[in-house]
Order: sequence, then C-alpha cells, then structure tokens
Amino acid sequence: MTVLVMQLAGPLQAWGSAARFARRTTESAPTKSGVVGLLASALGRPRTADLTDLATLRFGVRIDQRGTPVRDFQTAHRLGTGDALPVSERFYLADAVFVAAVQGPRDLVAELDHALQHPGFLPYLGRRSCPPSRPIGLGLRDLDLVTTLNTEPWQASGWYRRQHNGALEGLIEVTGQDQPGDRDLAAQGRGRTTNTLRDQPLSFDPDHRRYALRSVRTFPIQLPATATAQPGEHDPTIALRSQ
Repeated sequence: MTVLVMQLAGPLQAWGSAARFARRTTESAPTKSGVVGLLASALGRPRTADLTDLATLRFGVRIDQRGTPVRDFQTAHRLGTGDALPVSERFYLADAVFVAAVQGPRDLVAELDHALQHPGFLPYLGRRSCPPSRPIGLGLRDLDLVTTLNTEPWQASGWYRRQHNGALEGLIEVTGQDQPGDRDLAAQGRGRTTNTLRDQPLSFDPDHRRYALRSVRTFPIQLPATATAQPGEHDPTIALRSQ
C-alpha cells in the first residue's frame, strides 16, 4: 500500500456532510466525500462515474491550521422566469490548512498523484468558490497512513506556528480491521472514537447523490515548530493553462 499526501489550503474552504436546502454548513475538517470528489475531478471523471475504487481508499486528515468559521448570505434567481429563490446561508472556514492523505494500491495512488499535477477539471476545496492557494499534491509515501500523518512536516503559516507551538489534531478513518498504526495508538492511549459522519461517497450523480455513514477516530499529534514546509506562490489554474 502507498499513501498520497495533499495539502488543502486556501482563503476559504467548505466541507459539508449534512448540508441541505438553504443552509449549507461545513465540518471543521475536510470530509472523505469532499476529498474523493476533488480526486475524481482531478482524474477528469464526470459526476455520474463509478466511485468504487476511490471510495475504498483509506482516508485521513490532519488539522494543521484551524480555520475561522465565517457565514455568508447568497441570493439567486431562476433562469428564464427571474423568480427569486430563498436566501441561503453558506458557512466556510477562512485561512485553514489541512494535510489530507489517502492510502491504497500503488498504481491507483500514483495515478491520483499524477492527476493532481495535471488535473482534468479545476480542483477546489469543497465548493467551486473555494480555489486552493497552494499546490495540492505533496507526493507519495511508502508508509502507512497513521505514520504519514504523524511525520509529515507542519504546513501551517508562520504566524500560526508561532502562536500554537506545534499542537496538532488528526482525524483518521476507523476500519473494520485495525491497521498496525491504529494498534500503536491504542497502546499509547491516544486513539478515541468520535461521532460518525455521513461522508462515505456512494454516488455524486446530481440526480441521486448518495452517502453512507463513516466512523472516525481522533488522536493528538505533536510536531516540533521547526518541522515546517515553506509554502510558495501558487496559481491553481496554471496546470490547466499549460496543457
């Protein structure tokens, strides 16, 4: 098995798991359905495509820079008639940074790594109005998912690192059979089960979106403040314009 590492950073992000109708909320960290959607988009797959291979990937995310929740109000009108639609509430995370990882067969994960560098569709962070401010792909790791999340350099901004001294939090998927890294966490008394999320994607078909429940386990991560990557300037459309 191989792990693909991603950094999810941008002015705004939105990762909903229970958003409906005129109130669109966001979770405090990227959802599996949102990240799988991002990867499917990078592969150039339509929304009606089969998700089986991507949905079975093991998923984890680390909160490197906890964002600030913000709320926005949006208005819209029906095409043709001009009738006003109900005002909707949209919630976002501002200035958040996450490290997300998926683990699976090397051939598939390597294909995803290449797709992030040459995306079929423009990637976004949960909603189309949320473009990334840094390159998403951080490369492949020949480690298990838990070890990767524990050892990957801290991606938070400099001002955030100075304020928080390396205290991070991770979220990983609970599988039916524990992985070796999970047993290590249990032995250290670090793992604990949290609420389930309905973010296991089954179909992104606009006419029949379907999601299943997924359990998650949270555990703390402690990284030294010096374990830092230096983010550079990033134009999220450059990969598309260079093709």
